[in-house]
Amino acid sequence: MPNPDPAPARMTLHWSPRSPFVRKVMIVAHELGVQDRLDCVRTVVGGIIIHRELMRENPLGKLPTLVLADGTVLYDSHVICEYLDTLHTGPRLFPPGGPARMTALRRHALGDGMLDVGLAWLSERGRPAERQSSDHIALWRAKLQACVDHLEAEADELAAAPFGIGHVGLGTALGYLDFRFGAEGFRARHPRIGAWLASFNARPSVIANLPVDDS
Repeated sequence: MPNPDPAPARMTLHWSPRSPFVRKVMIVAHELGVQDRLDCVRTVVGGIIIHRELMRENPLGKLPTLVLADGTVLYDSHVICEYLDTLHTGPRLFPPGGPARMTALRRHALGDGMLDVGLAWLSERGRPAERQSSDHIALWRAKLQACVDHLEAEADELAAAPFGIGHVGLGTALGYLDFRFGAEGFRARHPRIGAWLASFNARPSVIANLPVDDS
């Protein structure tokens, strides 16, 4: 595990155990050994909730939001993860440049996009059955299936690459599909990406931040 810097300052993380984007940030924090610098504040957002206090720091009122010791506010999860990656002396999760960085950022973006689709679908699923849009659900299902098909084709390359932010993004997204949409069987015919996810799920940082359904 990387060594954090020698003079750590406390940071406040607006946090919810239900948010997969928060889970991604926490996995990164544990990978980098900086999790003890985070004061996690339980913050309830979503739906029609207006969180005025959070909106004073992040006008979008979204999680995660990180407040640094000097009052600087960082969002969204990508920005927070990249900032945390500057707080240690070990190998970086974000490659510094070149093709490796572009590949890592692409994979990270794919994982975040999968989470966006999954969250939209979950919200739709929470509506009364007669008000749900079957067309939207079919679209979201097709998009997520296409993503998993793509990752199956890329699984060997993913497994061979040095662990980085792309792995965290994709592992968080695939874990979310298993957690929220397990009955859909997205990985049923994808043994290679399934094997890679099993190795991801065995990492201590991931075990320390399991998905939960806590209101």
